[in-house]
Amino acid sequence: MNEKESVISLRGVSVYHSQTPWSRSSRKRGEEVLSDINLTVKEGEMVYFIGRVGSGKSSLLRTLYAELPLLEGEGEIAGFNLRTLRRRDIQQLRRSIGIVFQDCQLLTDRNAFQNLHYVMRATGWRDEVKMRQRIETVLGVVGLQHKAYKMPYELSGGEQQRLTIARALVNDPKIILADEPTGNLDPASSDEIMELFRRITRDGCAIIMSTHNISNLELFPARTIRFSKGHIEELDVKQLFG
Repeated sequence: MNEKESVISLRGVSVYHSQTPWSRSSRKRGEEVLSDINLTVKEGEMVYFIGRVGSGKSSLLRTLYAELPLLEGEGEIAGFNLRTLRRRDIQQLRRSIGIVFQDCQLLTDRNAFQNLHYVMRATGWRDEVKMRQRIETVLGVVGLQHKAYKMPYELSGGEQQRLTIARALVNDPKIILADEPTGNLDPASSDEIMELFRRITRDGCAIIMSTHNISNLELFPARTIRFSKGHIEELDVKQLFG
C-alpha cells in the first residue's frame, strides 16, 4: 500500500498579525500569535483546529491560503512553497485548494449553478461542456443536484453551506480549509455538513476545520490540534471523550 502524500508541511513556523498583508518587511510583522509550529497533514486526513478566540486558528488558516505571508519557518501546501511564494502566484495556489468560510460568501444575485460557473470562469475554465459536467458532479456530491437553479435566498442555511463546499470542490483540490463552517448552523444541518466532510475525505481530499463546536469532535472524531498560548498541541480525542 502506497504511503499517503503530505498536502501540508510546516516546520518551525511563526505567524504574525499583519496590518499590511503580503508585506515581507520585518518592521511590519505586527504581534506574534503563534511560534515554532510544526504540522504535517496527509491526503484524506480530517483535522480539527480548536482553541479560544484569538488563539491563532484563523491566522494560521490565513497563512495557509496566503492572505498573510509566511515570514519565519518553512511551509508547503498543495505543492506550493509558502516561504518563497510570489504575490502573482497566490491565485494559482488558491485554485489548488478549497476554502470554506462561516458566512458562505455566495453571490446573492446568481443561482447555485451560476455561483459555481462564475468561480470556474475566474479560475481558468473555458470549455462550457466540461464546466457543466463538473458543476453537475459537485452538486451531486453535496446533494444539491435538484437545486441548481435556486437562488441562495431560496436555500436553507445548511444548503447554502453545502453550495459553498461545492464551490470549494470545483477545482478538485487536495485540501479544503474550513473556518467555522458549522458556526451558523442548527445541530441537524451541522451534522449533515460533517457527514459530507467525512465522505469527501474518503475520496482523498484532506480537510482542516477550525471549530468551537465540541460536539463535532465527539460525534465525528478525527485528529485534533489545540491552539493555546501561542503554540499547538495534538490531543488524544479518544481519551478526551472516553
